[in-house]
Amino acid sequence: MSEQKVETEKLLYRIVYSCISVMIKIKMKMEGRNIVALALIAIAVIVCVSAAAFYIVHETPQTPMPVHGEESNKMLMVYSGAGMRKPMDEIGTLFEQKYGVSVNYNYGGSNTLLSQIELTQQGDVYMPGATMYIERARDKEFVDYEQLVAYHIPVIAVPEGNPANITCLKDLTKPGVKVVLGDAKAAACGKIANKILEKNGILDAIDANVIARTGTVNELVADICMGTADASIIWKASLAGTENKTDIIEIPKEQNIIKVIPIGTLTFSENKDMAKKFVDFVTSDEGKAVFEKYGFTSYPNANY
Repeated sequence: MSEQKVETEKLLYRIVYSCISVMIKIKMKMEGRNIVALALIAIAVIVCVSAAAFYIVHETPQTPMPVHGEESNKMLMVYSGAGMRKPMDEIGTLFEQKYGVSVNYNYGGSNTLLSQIELTQQGDVYMPGATMYIERARDKEFVDYEQLVAYHIPVIAVPEGNPANITCLKDLTKPGVKVVLGDAKAAACGKIANKILEKNGILDAIDANVIARTGTVNELVADICMGTADASIIWKASLAGTENKTDIIEIPKEQNIIKVIPIGTLTFSENKDMAKKFVDFVTSDEGKAVFEKYGFTSYPNANY
């Protein structure tokens, strides 16, 4: 298979999964509403995917069909939480250098990715932002081999200089404070933020100050960096590299809920041996060193 065709197929993957993601988000917002509108969206998705497929067939050089498994073993499809993008991009490069297998990522909110997995029944590896999602995948018999990678530590993120003078969780309830949070239905960071606020008895009180909920943690980081919000609850590691645009307020351990990032192979993977090698590589000393480079605390750690 030519490099051009491989890259085109990767583009098709992205189109498919982006379309599915949009449909899932719209479905969540339209439950009980206009089914005709949803049907029109589905038709639009089919048109986009069909156009991409037509391009692959007619615009890329045709080569003899490979022996079954010969080419499929040269690429892995990995569903990864958006908050792990930086270390996972680097790990994908290292893995390809070591094994000659490229890694094609689909980044998004952990729950959105799980919905995509359930819908498509395709792919090789799932790496959500918290163990609750891989447990759900296991219950659905989507995952058959698991490892633990690193810790996700929630913090309060504010724009540089802390213009709203936020010092603790309770300050997020002060009148006039603009708060952005993750969407609890889509992203692990949104679900855990709700649990932290509930644990500290301020979930209802903060609701009036929430100006937006986003599908991924990366969108929260962007809002804080641009100063469109005064505060957010974000994974600490997701703020790596934004030190000149953001400040961090640590959440005391007794008020916080720290999560563990898992990774597992999917039962319907057609590259099971290579998928397992990828999971083991991510959780190896080499893989964990990459996570630490980007501000994560690798698992296990006596402090957590």
